[in-house]
This record gives sequence, structure tokens and C-alpha cells, in this order.
Amino acid sequence: MTHAAITGWGKCLPPAVLTNDDLATFLDTGDDWIFSRTGMRERRVSHVPLGALAHVAAARALACAGLEPRALDLIVAGSTLGDELAPNVASGVQKRLGASGAGAMDLNTACTSFLYGLSAATALIRTGAIRTALVIGAEVPTPFLDWEDRNTAVLFGDGCGAVVLEGTSREEGILAERLGCYGEVREILDIRGVGARYANLGLPYGFTRWTFDGQEIFKRAVLGMAGAGVEALARCGKVVADVDLVVPHQANRRIIDAVGKRLGVAPEKVFVNVHRYANMSAATVPVALVEALEEGRVAPGALLLLPAFGAGLTWCAHVVRWGERVSPLGASDVALPPCDRTGLELVQELRERRARYAAAARPFIEAAGPLLSGRER
Repeated sequence: MTHAAITGWGKCLPPAVLTNDDLATFLDTGDDWIFSRTGMRERRVSHVPLGALAHVAAARALACAGLEPRALDLIVAGSTLGDELAPNVASGVQKRLGASGAGAMDLNTACTSFLYGLSAATALIRTGAIRTALVIGAEVPTPFLDWEDRNTAVLFGDGCGAVVLEGTSREEGILAERLGCYGEVREILDIRGVGARYANLGLPYGFTRWTFDGQEIFKRAVLGMAGAGVEALARCGKVVADVDLVVPHQANRRIIDAVGKRLGVAPEKVFVNVHRYANMSAATVPVALVEALEEGRVAPGALLLLPAFGAGLTWCAHVVRWGERVSPLGASDVALPPCDRTGLELVQELRERRARYAAAARPFIEAAGPLLSGRER
């Protein structure tokens, strides 16, 4: 049987940091309030489009694998809010890399997009349709956030991670996975204002209202991630005790801790970096995986469990056998352009832009009120 080993990994975090104290300068909140509820201390705000982050992370992953871009057969870009709808994000990464022979496709299952993409690329390698793939998890939600809404503005940040997959006869990469969705409650995590249903309402693109039912999301996330983890392990004849490290979606610390407790995993076997980056949606798992490797938390041959959930409400868990190599073969000199603004300055620009949108489109926004708020359901 052909397997799909992870042979390269890379991340890209924009340099501008937005702290909880920064948020407190314009929101009725503070570091203690945010950290006690989410485990978050800071997050990143990108000064460049999502495609630029994806390019850097992808180049680093390829260098780590010791591969040239022309060796790629497929690029999968997992993201919720890409730079464009058409052409897609993956084709932009292909162009920036110079990977002219590679296929390119986008995948959107919200925060689970990277892991669903990992499943898709692995399946294509197993069938022999392709031999090598680049799978990206990238997210830049900050331009779409309602920065006046304390309940959601504190939760999200920008970032990107990527991995390279190569076909192998060794039992590496995904051993088993479980994918699912609580579609019947999809409206409890909802970004309103982006999409075809809003196009004829005269709303400015990017003017959004976020629906976020925290209590229901918590319940579903814990059940979905933990349940998927147990099922995925059973599918490959493993149990939780066999897992060396859990690398979960970094939604918030309470969810991460509850998933670990429900699985029966000791806290020291759960990787957490949500305090540094907040929720980067599709980017959280690949960035956490890269940092787990950088910190020496992944040993050769380790068994990893990667659970996640996202809007939809999609959920999944992947059991991954790591290979023998835990250090990069090479490094990339591809980098982001310099940023001359702080995270707070970037966010103030976004707030001012949103205020201009609202003033210019007030009649349309008022007319769309029921749809934006969900009251039409």
C-alpha cells in the first residue's frame, strides 16, 4: 500500500502583534478577561494578503523537504476567507512558487480546512493519481472582523502553515481519519456578509456580522473532536494510550483542555500555542505541528493525533505516524516584506475602513439587517 509521508513543513506568521492590552484601548475588555475565557494573550495581524503568507510557508516547507517547486504534482490551499474566489488561492501559490506542473485546488471547511486537505491529498497519493503534494492551511480573518464586537474580535488572528506530502511504501503519514459535520446547527458559527446571497444587497465586500454561540460551539467542538479522535484511533487499531502527542485545533484553551480531558490524555501530551496566536482557523493545526517539531516535541516514529472543528460545524481527527526525520533538510530565503506598523495601528486602519463602509452603505446595511443578524431564519 502507498502511504503519504509528511516530509516537509513550514510556517509564516506576520510580524505585527496585537496584545490583549491593545484590544483594551478600544474595547470594554482586558487581559484578565480575555485570558481567563480563551487562554489567549496575543495574536498576529497581517500587513500582506493571505497569498503572501501562503507563499512563504510553502517555500519553507519545500526547502524543509529538499524539493524544488517543479517536483509538486498538486497544491491544496485550505482557507475560509481567501484573497479571491476566482482565480483560487492555490493557483496564486503555484504562480509565486513557479510550480508550473502542479494542479491547484482550494478547499473550505473553515477551521478544519487544512486537515480535510490533508485527507484529500493523501487519498490522491494512495490511488497513484499524484506522487507529491503541498497542503496549506492559511487564514487572514482580521479584515473581516467586526472590531467593535468584543465577543469575536478577541478570538482570531492571522497566519499560515504548510506541509509537503510524498508517496512512500513505509507506514507513515495518515493511518486513519474520521471526518464529520454537525450541519443541523451550522448557523451557530456564521460569518454573514460575504457570499453570493449578500451580493445584491449593496453591502460592501467584507462588511460582516459574526454569529458565535459560544456555549453551543464549546459543547459540539468537544464532542466532535474527542469522538472523532477515538474513532480514528480505532480504525487503525490504536488507543489513546498509544498517542505520543495531540496537536489540536487551537480554538481556545478551554476547548483544548476539555478535549484532552475527555480523551483521557495527560496535559503534557497536548501541544498548545493558542496563547501566542489566538485562533488562526485553518492555520492553527499546521502552525502548531511546525512549532511542536521546532520545540522537540515530535520524536522520530511518533504517533500523533490531530483533532479539529470549524464552522459548518465540521469536525475531524487524523492519526498520523511521523517519519524518521524531525529536522529540515534545507531553508528558504523567501520572506515577507517588512512591516512598519504595529498590530494596533493595522487594526485601527481596519476599524476606520469599516466605519467608512458603514457610513457609505448605511441604507443597504439597515435593509439587510435581518439577514445580517440571522433574524430571517
